[in-house]
Formats: sequence, C-alpha cells, structure tokens
Amino acid sequence: MEAVIWIVQILLATVFLLAGLTKLGQPREKLVEGPMAWAGDFSDVQVKGIGALEVLAAIGLILPAALGVVPVLTALAAAGLVLVMIGAARTHVGRGEAQMVPANLVLGALALFVAIERFGPHSL
Repeated sequence: MEAVIWIVQILLATVFLLAGLTKLGQPREKLVEGPMAWAGDFSDVQVKGIGALEVLAAIGLILPAALGVVPVLTALAAAGLVLVMIGAARTHVGRGEAQMVPANLVLGALALFVAIERFGPHSL
C-alpha cells in the first residue's frame, strides 16, 4: 500500500506543480485565452495565489515525507488540495463548465486518499 500512496503523491505533485507553474509563469490574459478561461473571473493576484498554493502543495506532497522532516505536512498538503479542488469544481459549476468538474473530482479524490492515509494508517 505504501507504494500506491507514493505513486499517487508523485502523480498529484506532478499535476499541481505543472498547473501552478503555468499560473505563475503566464499572464492571466494568456491563461484566459487558453484552457483556463475561468481565470477571467479572478484578479491577477488571485490567479497567482492559486498557482503558488498549487506549487507549495506539490512540494509538500513529496519533500516532508521523503525527508522525514515534519511528515504531517504531507497530509496537510493533500488536505489543502482537496479544498482547492472543491473550490475549482464550484467555480466550474458556477461558470457552466460542468465538463471540467470530473477532473476536479478525480484529483480531489486522489488528494483525499493521500490525506486519509497519511493522517491515519500510513502516517510517516
């Protein structure tokens, strides 16, 4: 089971690192023109803040557990991503973008799995 948890952590970290770096590295206007039309409903600061949270969560999913330094941060990072995905799903529903919600639900469920396992039976 430990291997499965690590695979999910690495998958989530990769997805959120890439998503976060995209939000941090691209102007909001360019994001709006591309696959992140929702960014038009948020300020530059809010979009950059979401990107920063995603990057920090990606780091938190891996480093604390891998280094054995305050490993509870891994569970907290996963729990934070659950909240981010709830917010993302709510945003997409509000914008009439129901086709985006399944991805939010899958990522949120994976993050919830990691949070439960790392807070509970497979805490480090």
